[in-house]
Amino acid sequence: MKAVYMERHGGPEVLTYGEVQEPQVGPSDVRIRVRACALNRLDLYMRAGIRGTTINFDGPHVLGADVSGEIVGMGDSVIGLEIGMRVLVNPRGTCMQCSHCLAGTTEFCSRATMVGSKAFGGYAEYLIVSSTSVHQIPDTLDFVQAASLPTVFMPSWNILVRTAQLKSWETVLVPSASSGVGTAAIQVARNISGATVIASTSTEEKMKKALDIGANYVVNYRDENLGDRIKDLTNGKGVDVVIDHVGTDLWNAVNKSLALGARYGICGVTSGYRAELQMGAMFTRYLTMFGVFMGRPEDLRQIIHYAGIGSLQGIVHATYPLEDARKAHEDMEALNFFGKLVLTVE
Repeated sequence: MKAVYMERHGGPEVLTYGEVQEPQVGPSDVRIRVRACALNRLDLYMRAGIRGTTINFDGPHVLGADVSGEIVGMGDSVIGLEIGMRVLVNPRGTCMQCSHCLAGTTEFCSRATMVGSKAFGGYAEYLIVSSTSVHQIPDTLDFVQAASLPTVFMPSWNILVRTAQLKSWETVLVPSASSGVGTAAIQVARNISGATVIASTSTEEKMKKALDIGANYVVNYRDENLGDRIKDLTNGKGVDVVIDHVGTDLWNAVNKSLALGARYGICGVTSGYRAELQMGAMFTRYLTMFGVFMGRPEDLRQIIHYAGIGSLQGIVHATYPLEDARKAHEDMEALNFFGKLVLTVE
C-alpha cells in the first residue's frame, strides 16, 4: 500500500512517500480505507525522536493518530460493524480486559497504545485497528472534519466537562487559541458548558478568529501581561478553570490569577515540563491541579454527536494530499496556522 513512512528520526526530510507492506487483519480487527488523517504535535515529536518518543526502527514506521475512513474488511470475531461503514478511530486503543477497562475507567489502562506510535498510523491508504477503537460517524460529518476531532476535542472534553465540570456561570482560560486544542476548548466551553471564555494568542488575525469561534475575550500575550489582563476581565476574581496544553510558560504567567477553588487541567507541555508550585496556595485557596491524556470512548461518542449536529466543529486550516506530508510538517513547525492541518487520501 502507499504510505508516508520514516526509517530514522530527523526533520521533515525523513518522511518518504512510497510502498510499504500492509499489516495483517487479526480476528478482532478492522481494515479501514483511510480518507483523512490530521496532524498533531505528537507527530512532530515522534518524527524528531524527542520528548520520550524514540522509535526502535526495525523497518518503516508510519505516523498519524487521528484517522477517519471506511471499513473495507474485518476479522471473523468482529460484531456490530459493517463493510462500508464510515468511521472515526479513537487514537488511544485500550485492552478492554484489565480491571480499569472493565470498570469503565479506560484512561488508566496500563496496556493502552496510540495509533501511529507503536503500530502503523494513518499516513497511509489503509489502517488496521481493533474493532473496539472505531466509532461510526454520521453522514453530516465529512472525513476531514471527523479526522480533526479526536486528539484535540477528547482532552478538552475530559478537562472541561468530565473532570472540572465547568459551569455556565464560570470563566475558563484557553491559552494558545490558534492551536487544535485551543480551538476545540473554546467551543466545548462555550457551546457545551455555556461558560465565559478568555483566550490568548499572538497576533491580531488569530485574535479575530478566536472571537469568531466563540471566545468572549482574547488577549494578545505578546502585547499584554496575561495574568494582569485576566484579573481585569474578572474584576479581580481570576479564572475558575484553566485548560493548559502549554506548560511552564502558561503556569508562570497565570498561577496568581486563579479564582478561589479554581481547577487547573493539564494536557500538554509544549513550552516546558518544569514549574515552581506554591503548595501553600493549593490548600489555602482550595485549588485543584490534574492531568489528562485523551479521554474515554464515551467522550468521543459525545463529541461525534455534537459535531454531527453542528455544535462542535473541527477548525481546519489546510488540507494536503498524502504525498505532501513533508510540506504539512514544515507548515506545522512554522506555527503559521489556525486549527488543524489534515492529510487527505484519494
